[in-house]
This record gives sequence, structure tokens and C-alpha cells, in this order.
Amino acid sequence: MVFLLNSLASQCHLLFLIHIYISDSVRGNIRYSIPEELELGAFVGNIATDMGIDVKQLLERRFRIVSENTKEYLAVNLKTGILFMKEKVDREQLCEQSLTCVIMLEALIENPFKIYHIEVDILDINDNAPVFQRMKVNLEISEQMPVGTTFPLQIARDPDAGINSVRSYQLSPNEHFTLKLQSDSEETGIPELVLERPLDREQQPAYRLTLTAFDGGNPQKFGTAQIIITVLDVNDNAPVCEKNVYQITTAENVPKGTLVVKVIAVDMDEGQNGEVMYSFSDYTPDKVRKIFSLDSRSGEIRVTGTVDFEESENYQISVQAKDRGLRPLLVYCKVVLKVTDVNDNYPQIITTYASSTIPEGALPNTAVAVLRVTDRDSRNTAVYCRIPGDIPFKLNSSSNNYYTLVINGGLDREKVPVYNITILCTDTGSPPLSIKQIFRLQVLDINDNAPRFTQPSFTIYVTENNVIGASIGSLSAFDPDSSQNAELTYSLLESMIQGLPAATLVSINSENGVIYAHRSFDYEQLETFQIHVQVEDAGSPPLSSNVTVNVIIADQNDNAPVIVSPVPTKRSAAEESIPRSADSGYLLTKVTATDGDSGQNAELSYQLRQPTDESLFTVAAETGEIWTIRRLRHKDSLTQKIVILVRDNGTPSLSSTVTIDVSVQNDNAENASNIGTLGPSASWKYDLKCYLIIIFGSTSFILLVAIVTLAIKAHRGRNGIDSYCCCLNTSYFSRRDSLHGIEKASVNLHIPPNYTDVYDSGALSQPFRYGVCQDRGMDDFMFLKLNDVAAPMININTDSCVTAEHGTASNYMNRETTEFHEINWHI
Repeated sequence: MVFLLNSLASQCHLLFLIHIYISDSVRGNIRYSIPEELELGAFVGNIATDMGIDVKQLLERRFRIVSENTKEYLAVNLKTGILFMKEKVDREQLCEQSLTCVIMLEALIENPFKIYHIEVDILDINDNAPVFQRMKVNLEISEQMPVGTTFPLQIARDPDAGINSVRSYQLSPNEHFTLKLQSDSEETGIPELVLERPLDREQQPAYRLTLTAFDGGNPQKFGTAQIIITVLDVNDNAPVCEKNVYQITTAENVPKGTLVVKVIAVDMDEGQNGEVMYSFSDYTPDKVRKIFSLDSRSGEIRVTGTVDFEESENYQISVQAKDRGLRPLLVYCKVVLKVTDVNDNYPQIITTYASSTIPEGALPNTAVAVLRVTDRDSRNTAVYCRIPGDIPFKLNSSSNNYYTLVINGGLDREKVPVYNITILCTDTGSPPLSIKQIFRLQVLDINDNAPRFTQPSFTIYVTENNVIGASIGSLSAFDPDSSQNAELTYSLLESMIQGLPAATLVSINSENGVIYAHRSFDYEQLETFQIHVQVEDAGSPPLSSNVTVNVIIADQNDNAPVIVSPVPTKRSAAEESIPRSADSGYLLTKVTATDGDSGQNAELSYQLRQPTDESLFTVAAETGEIWTIRRLRHKDSLTQKIVILVRDNGTPSLSSTVTIDVSVQNDNAENASNIGTLGPSASWKYDLKCYLIIIFGSTSFILLVAIVTLAIKAHRGRNGIDSYCCCLNTSYFSRRDSLHGIEKASVNLHIPPNYTDVYDSGALSQPFRYGVCQDRGMDDFMFLKLNDVAAPMININTDSCVTAEHGTASNYMNRETTEFHEINWHI
């Protein structure tokens, strides 16, 4: 009872003597010293005050502590900053009998990131008494054993460390035996029993002694063991070890079966008394028996388990050598085995902080992870870490083998969305050992890319007369960003098209870029127009791009040809006249039509429909010119009806018709309309042929004289023809080759006065006018010959007679020679 009270008093005394100090060393470590077995919640220190941090910042800066131990013995109250006990600490369980027992902690804070190293020294208290492995020990000692012979005894074990471990031994008082301690550098002391006086079995065959072990604690604790000594007789020579202590060195991880040492003991006796048997003594620990084996006959010690330097740096093996006599004698040999370290442990990477995501706009030197690298072989080797490959990250090293993984360049999610960062750590052992750890880091997107259209501009073709509200095309754009930064919205930009807002013509689907028509387009009113579209992402701030869309209206064949000329009269039919003397190839008129469409929809062709006489007229399919195929006969009707069909080349084809009523005129009417009179207001009233027949029939002499006289005058007035000429629009002759396949047309073409030339402009031009310029001196008749001389012309605007260029008239004459002989008789 007194012992328990003293123990409790000692613990209370230690609790009041907790020694806490903070070391302001170069590394800024914080060190606390506490006794073991503190109760849960016991105060250890105010870590916020010791670190110089405001308690309010502990939560804000994400304060936390990290321990290498599997158990969390200490914790921090983030509201008060107090470091307190979370688990009871049993020093003997945590550190066994090591002289120092330290719990290593790391305190981490952010903004800015900083590491504090905390060392908690666990002080031993005397909470364990020395204990012998066996409570009873039997010794057999020959009565002939010489004085001074020593007998090693078992060692008491005390889990406590330092002064609280075993410090002394005491033997109960007796006359024959004393106790001495065999001390060496490896053990505090091994108790040995020393024979001080010779034994006499007949006087006392046995002895019972008590061995007591004391620790150095306060109060002092002890343990006892009984030693029973039996005195033997006869065999008077004990084996002798070749060496009392064998000093052996071996490397760790040696193969099983390796010979460590061979213990040799010699017995001077003969026979069984001289045969020595070897065995582990009772003082050899069990863990030694698991690792090593001893051959009982040869004394060879071999490896049967794993020799690990990290588990134990040395082993002490006690070997008992005993002869086989009737009363065997024995001796003890000691083997001290030192283990050398080899590089057999890979480095270990401990992650104390790691982030799995980081924005692509993060600044260089931003911390991604904090690592601590350990190596059980670290007393003999150093560890170096690196990042293989070319990636924008690097490792910054700090004290206590801490590494910080930071950004070392720009991050672009659109190029590399995920990084698998490999950290390779290698020690400096021989051979070097390496370990790698992979961190997966996802790069978060920021809105750093504007959306882009797939084309620099778009062209949409839509057929006119489209359905209102139907889709006419679509646009596509893309954004390399992700999530909402890549959510696109399409919209029309404000613009005017023929005075109307673009939104009145088309609209666009804001989600998919499909364009819809708000009206039905008419190619004849609007052939093409432009709209401007903007695409914008949903980022913050939003980014956008613009594109121009060209909308081209495709023509449909929705316009029938329109007859421009000849113009119908009130009776809805055009009227034309033709002289009865018209020869084949006579150009009656030209039908001109236009078409509001374009392309092949506006390509027109002309066809002859429902003629009164199919053998009399034909029409050029391309130009619409109506020609005579043959001469008019007296039996032909004086009224001819022609229906011309004008058809376009569209699908389906559209057409229009025009009806022309042709009246056949007598010859005098023809002369009046086509040639004109000799004076400004005169007209031809008689048929030239009739007059010629009459003249030639009545008097050939007068005709001959007249012809000769007229020829002489024409030859003399050839250079002065400007005073009397026939004026003809040469534009007709310049188009003499455009008969368009009228093969039967006569060379002598008579052009009606109401023929309209629409070759070039397509519009109505001024009609041809024919007239004879009469010289004041010429009052009988006129003879005009168009052979090599350019014909003068009448200006239809001024009614004046002008001389044509020689080359103008000759363009046509060079191909075909046309002669006009006009004779006017005045009676």
C-alpha cells in the first residue's frame, strides 16, 4: 500500500514538473517535454502563442498538425491554440528502452504557407519494476570447483529507461558466494555469482539464494529471483572457452544458413566428461533464438531469420558449454554480434498536403503539394528528389527533407488539361534505390479564349419564294474553353438592308446558330444581302467574335417573258405591213422580249405558231427576227396572221405569245413607205415596174437615152454625191450577217420603216428612215448606185442629209454588192 502511495506521489510530482521550452534555433523548432502516462486532455502548451500566431488565424490559415505516428497522441484546440493530449503515451511501448523518445510533429499553415517543426520529448517515469525472466534458477556446481569461479546469472529487465532502468543487483547474505557485476560498453552490468569458499557437498549439498535487482527511480523499485545451487561431485574439470567474448561483425540481410561464428570450448577430461555440448544459455532472449541457431555438437551459430540493422544494431548471444560427465561441468561463452547497415530500404514519400486541382491562370511558385521524404537508411544515405520530364513544375527543398511542389511556368488547360506529375526520389546508397509517386493534377478552366467561327465568312444560298420561318442555313463556332466558358450564344448584330433592319429579314437560333427566314425573298427585288452575326460565350467576363454572312438569293423561273415589241394595238394584236414585191429574206419585223429572271431562266427562244401560211414566214429562234421565205404571190392573202411564241429556258418553262397581223400592200404603197419621195414631202404613187414596162414597151429609144444620160450624170456627180443621195441607216448593213440561219433569205433585203433595232441595248431605238436627198438641179429622176461609194444618210433628228464614212457603208458591201436603181418620172 505504501509502495502504491509513493508511486502516485511520484507521478503527481512529475506532472507539476512538466518542463516546456521553445527553442529559437535556426530552424525555428518548437520543443515540448512531457512525462509519459499523462491523462487525456492534459495541457501540453499553447502552440499559437509559441508560434507567434493570433488564435483567430488558426482557422483562417487552415492550421493543422501532421504526425508520422499511426496514432495521434496530441491535438490542438483551434479556438484556444492549446496543444493537449489526445491519447495516453506509454513511453516503453512507443520507444522501448531508447534513451530518447520524441514525437515528431509538423504544424502547417497557409497564406502564406509555412511549416513549424514540433518535437515532443516523452520523459520516462518509474512506472515499471525490474523483472527477471525466470523466477527460479537452478545451478549445479561441483564441489571441486575452484574458489573464484564465476557463474553468470540472468539479467533483470526494466522497460523504463535511463535512471529508472535496472541500476544494481544484491545477493542474499551467505558464506560461500558473493555477487559481482561484469560491466562492458554494451550492457549496464551482468550479475555473476562468485565462489568465495570451497564447497563441501557432505556438509551442505544445496544452497538457496535470493537475487534482487533495483532500479534508480524515486521511489526505488525492485524485483527478485531465487537461485537454487546443487553441489555436484566427481567431475573435477569443466570445459574452458577458447574466448570468453567473441566480437563478430556481419552485414544485415545475410542469407539464411550463413555461418556467423563457431564457439569452441575444451574439456581436459576424457570420455563423456570431456565431450562438450553447446546450447543457448537461459539468458539468451527469445528474439535471438528466432534469428540464430546453435549446433549442439559443433558450436556453430548460423542465421535462420532476418538480420535487420533497422531492428537491432547488435545482438548478444550467451552460449553454454557443458561436458557429458556424470556430474557435468559447464562454462559460458559470450558472442557480441555487431550488424552493419546496407542500403536495403527504399525512400518513402509522405504527402502532408496535396491539391488535386489548380486554375490555369495560377501564378508561378504556387504550392501544389508538400512532401516529406524519409529513408530508414538515412543515417548512412541522403535522399534527393526530382521531377523527370519537361513540365511546368519544380520541387523546392526545405529542412528535414521537406519538398514543396510548385508551379514553374504557365498552365494552359486547352493544351494540357491534366498533369500526371511524377516525383522520383533516389538515395545515395550503393546501389541507389528509388521510389516514385504520381500526383494527378487537373487544370481548371478560365475564360481565356474567345469563341471562333469555323469559317472567316459564311455564304448561304436560298431559293427565292422560300417558306417563311423555314431554316435557310446554319453557322458553327467553337470555343476551346470548357464548361460555361464554352457555352455559346448566337445573335444578330444591328444592320440595315435596303432600309430595313436585318432582324425583319432573318433571325438566328441563339443556341445552335440556325438561321431562319422572316420573309419570302424575291430575286428580282433583292439578289443578295449581308448580315453580321456575333457569338458570345458564357464566361466571366464574356468573350465574343463576329462574322459576316452573305445571303445569296437563287433565282426561280417565276417570271414569264414579256413582249417588248412589236407593241399590240387596241385589238391586242400588233400590225405590220409588207409590200407585195418583197423578195425572200425580207425582214418583216423583230419580236423583242425580256424576262425578269436571270441565267438560263432568262434565256429566250422564239417559235412560229399558227401562221396563215407556213411557207411564207420564218422566225430566228435566238433573235426573234421574222423573215420571208419566198416571194409573195398574187394568190396569197392580203392579210396574214402570225403568232410568235416566246419561251424561256427555265424549269418548268414559261412562255408568252404575240399576234402580228400582216397586211400586204401594193407596190406604190411600198415605195412610199420604204424609199420616200425626191422632195421633202413628195411620195411615190406609181408602181415602178409598171412604168418601166410601159416605158420599155412604148419607146425603147427614149429609155435608152434616159439611161445613158443618167449614167453620165451619176459618173460626173460621184464625188459630189452629198448634194443628192439616198440616206440609209448603216446599222442594218452592219448586221447583215445576223440572219441566224435564214438560208433562203434574198440578198436584196427591204427593211420596213417601223423596224426597231434592239441588238445592243434591248430597248427601242429610233426607226430606220429612208429618203432621197434631192439636188435643186435634179428634177427629172434620180439614179442611185451603191457599189463602191458610201451612201449619204439623213439625220433623223435634224432631217438633214449627211455623208456617211466610206468605210461604214463598205463594211457590208465588201461581202455582198447591193444595187438600188430608183427612177422617178415626172409627167
